[in-house]
Amino acid sequence: MGSKMDDAKGRAKEAAGVVTGDKDLERDGKLDQTGAAVKDKVERGKDSVNDAVDAVKDKMSDNDAR
Repeated sequence: MGSKMDDAKGRAKEAAGVVTGDKDLERDGKLDQTGAAVKDKVERGKDSVNDAVDAVKDKMSDNDAR
């Protein structure tokens, strides 16, 4: 499940917990939101690393062509 979906699920759980007074459900919702934020940051980091690797490959390829 994507991080946006996990975040939405967490917000819904948290809201349901607040409305019903269920502290466990509220806590679970907050945990789901935190997990979604971590997933998002990991994906962004992975994308940054891949971009850097591609840039190095392009530079090496340009040097080989000379």
